Amino acid sequence: MDNKTIFVLLLSLVIFPLYASEAAPMGGWSPISDVKDPHIVEIGEFAVSEYNKQNTAGLRFVEVVSGECQVVDGMMYRLIVAVNEGIGIAGLGERKKYEAVVWEKPGSKTMNLKSFKHVM
Repeated sequence: MDNKTIFVLLLSLVIFPLYASEAAPMGGWSPISDVKDPHIVEIGEFAVSEYNKQNTAGLRFVEVVSGECQVVDGMMYRLIVAVNEGIGIAGLGERKKYEAVVWEKPGSKTMNLKSFKHVM
Protein backbone atom coordinates (compact mmCIF):
# COMPACT_ATOMS: atom_id res chain seq x y z
CA MET A 1 0.00 0.00 0.00
CA ASP A 2 1.17 3.48 -0.75
CA ASN A 3 1.23 6.34 1.77
CA LYS A 4 -1.93 7.94 0.36
CA THR A 5 -3.96 4.74 0.83
CA ILE A 6 -2.68 4.29 4.38
CA PHE A 7 -3.51 7.92 5.19
CA VAL A 8 -7.08 7.58 3.85
CA LEU A 9 -7.56 4.33 5.75
CA LEU A 10 -6.31 5.82 9.03
CA LEU A 11 -8.37 8.95 8.54
CA SER A 12 -11.53 6.90 7.95
CA LEU A 13 -10.83 4.87 11.11
CA VAL A 14 -10.74 8.12 13.10
CA ILE A 15 -13.64 9.95 11.44
CA PHE A 16 -16.17 7.11 11.05
CA PRO A 17 -16.57 6.37 14.80
CA LEU A 18 -17.05 10.09 15.46
CA TYR A 19 -19.71 10.33 12.74
CA ALA A 20 -21.46 7.17 13.90
CA SER A 21 -21.64 8.39 17.50
CA GLU A 22 -23.18 11.71 16.39
CA ALA A 23 -25.66 10.09 13.98
CA ALA A 24 -27.16 7.59 16.42
CA PRO A 25 -26.48 8.30 20.08
CA MET A 26 -27.26 5.14 22.02
CA GLY A 27 -29.92 5.90 24.60
CA GLY A 28 -29.76 9.62 23.86
CA TRP A 29 -32.69 12.02 23.69
CA SER A 30 -34.22 12.70 20.26
CA PRO A 31 -36.48 15.68 19.52
CA ILE A 32 -40.17 15.03 18.92
CA SER A 33 -40.96 16.62 15.56
CA ASP A 34 -44.76 16.74 15.93
CA VAL A 35 -45.85 17.72 19.46
CA LYS A 36 -49.45 17.96 18.20
CA ASP A 37 -49.49 14.22 17.46
CA PRO A 38 -52.49 12.76 19.35
CA HIS A 39 -50.32 10.26 21.25
CA ILE A 40 -47.91 12.97 22.42
CA VAL A 41 -50.88 15.13 23.51
CA GLU A 42 -52.28 12.11 25.37
CA ILE A 43 -48.97 11.71 27.24
CA GLY A 44 -48.98 15.43 28.13
CA GLU A 45 -52.57 15.22 29.39
CA PHE A 46 -51.69 12.11 31.41
CA ALA A 47 -48.72 13.91 33.02
CA VAL A 48 -50.85 16.86 34.17
CA SER A 49 -53.68 14.60 35.35
CA GLU A 50 -51.30 12.33 37.28
CA TYR A 51 -49.55 15.32 38.87
CA ASN A 52 -52.96 16.67 39.94
CA LYS A 53 -53.86 13.31 41.53
CA GLN A 54 -50.55 12.98 43.38
CA ASN A 55 -50.55 16.57 44.67
CA THR A 56 -54.26 17.47 44.86
CA ALA A 57 -53.47 20.29 42.43
CA GLY A 58 -55.79 21.97 39.96
CA LEU A 59 -53.61 22.40 36.88
CA ARG A 60 -55.39 22.36 33.51
CA PHE A 61 -53.55 21.00 30.48
CA VAL A 62 -53.29 23.48 27.57
CA GLU A 63 -50.76 21.99 25.11
CA VAL A 64 -47.43 20.27 24.62
CA VAL A 65 -44.93 23.00 23.75
CA SER A 66 -41.91 20.83 22.93
CA GLY A 67 -40.50 17.44 23.73
CA GLU A 68 -37.91 14.75 23.42
CA CYS A 69 -38.03 10.98 23.62
CA GLN A 70 -35.54 8.32 24.59
CA VAL A 71 -35.59 4.59 24.03
CA VAL A 72 -35.06 2.78 27.33
CA ASP A 73 -36.83 -0.32 28.60
CA GLY A 74 -39.86 1.21 26.95
CA MET A 75 -40.05 4.84 25.89
CA MET A 76 -39.21 7.86 28.03
CA TYR A 77 -40.77 11.21 27.11
CA ARG A 78 -39.53 14.57 28.37
CA LEU A 79 -42.21 17.12 27.50
CA ILE A 80 -42.61 20.81 28.14
CA VAL A 81 -46.31 21.31 28.76
CA ALA A 82 -48.27 24.53 29.10
CA VAL A 83 -50.91 24.53 31.84
CA ASN A 84 -53.37 26.96 33.33
CA GLU A 85 -52.71 27.36 37.02
CA GLY A 86 -55.42 28.79 39.27
CA ILE A 87 -58.12 31.30 38.42
CA GLY A 88 -57.14 34.83 37.48
CA ILE A 89 -59.14 38.06 37.82
CA ALA A 90 -60.82 37.68 34.42
CA GLY A 91 -61.59 33.99 35.05
CA LEU A 92 -58.55 32.85 33.12
CA GLY A 93 -55.86 30.77 34.75
CA GLU A 94 -52.26 31.88 34.75
CA ARG A 95 -50.39 30.00 32.01
CA LYS A 96 -47.15 28.33 33.13
CA LYS A 97 -44.77 25.73 31.72
CA TYR A 98 -43.74 22.48 33.34
CA GLU A 99 -41.30 19.76 32.38
CA ALA A 100 -42.92 16.34 32.59
CA VAL A 101 -40.97 13.09 32.30
CA VAL A 102 -43.17 10.09 31.54
CA TRP A 103 -42.19 6.46 30.98
CA GLU A 104 -44.39 4.33 28.74
CA LYS A 105 -44.28 0.54 28.56
CA PRO A 106 -44.09 -0.71 24.96
CA GLY A 107 -47.19 -2.38 23.55
CA SER A 108 -49.49 -1.20 26.33
CA LYS A 109 -51.09 1.93 27.69
CA THR A 110 -49.05 1.71 30.90
CA MET A 111 -47.55 5.10 31.77
CA ASN A 112 -45.67 6.30 34.81
CA LEU A 113 -45.00 9.94 35.73
CA LYS A 114 -41.32 10.13 36.72
CA SER A 115 -41.07 13.88 37.40
CA PHE A 116 -43.02 17.09 36.98
CA LYS A 117 -41.41 20.45 37.68
CA HIS A 118 -41.97 24.11 36.90
CA VAL A 119 -39.72 25.66 34.24
CA MET A 120 -39.29 29.28 33.22
